[in-house]
Amino acid sequence: MNHSHRRRLMAIILAAGLSLAAGWARPQPSSTAASELETALAAYAEGRHVEARQRFEQLSRQDNAVARFNLAVMHLRGEVPRASTRRARELLERAAAQGFVTAMVTLGEAWEGGHFGRVSLSESVRWFERAAAAGSTDGQLSTATAYYLGRGVGRDLSLAARWYREAAKGGDVGAMYLVASMYEHGDGVDRDLRLARYWYAAAARLGDVAAPGKVQELDARTNATAPP
Repeated sequence: MNHSHRRRLMAIILAAGLSLAAGWARPQPSSTAASELETALAAYAEGRHVEARQRFEQLSRQDNAVARFNLAVMHLRGEVPRASTRRARELLERAAAQGFVTAMVTLGEAWEGGHFGRVSLSESVRWFERAAAAGSTDGQLSTATAYYLGRGVGRDLSLAARWYREAAKGGDVGAMYLVASMYEHGDGVDRDLRLARYWYAAAARLGDVAAPGKVQELDARTNATAPP
């Protein structure tokens, strides 16, 4: 992996680490408790944390996964009396068991960042992979990075390529560039300059600043080897 590719990979890791702080979930419009959730979220946004906590707790007792997630985040941020990382973990795991992928990703980030009192990269990968299998682009990206670097799991470039490709299909620009690089160099996949160009071009269309140069480079190489 060259220096520019490593910078992109490390930027992805940093973004994953920051997403816990930005991970406030919004309810789905189809939720029967949408209005109650909106009221709770409005209370939080306006700094009325006592009211927000009470409303999230009430919705949590009604098995509302989104409320459980948001209440867990309040515990992790220390925004409730007697904030508890154990309670946060319990709430996140219950939300995840209900299929709420944001909770799965947050569990992965929390274990990776030591927010439950210790770092466990193996637990982190386990939750990222569950989120990836459930269709989360964030989960796919984090799973791919774990397999690429061998963080918390054995290094496996073929699995890294698989999950980067899935994240790329989900629209992640960084994943598009990285899977293009893997096709270009044959890392974990058969070398395929056609697919490399496809993914570089996709990344370029979405604004990656280095990708247009890679498209031009591959075009030049292809033209140079084309028969007269």
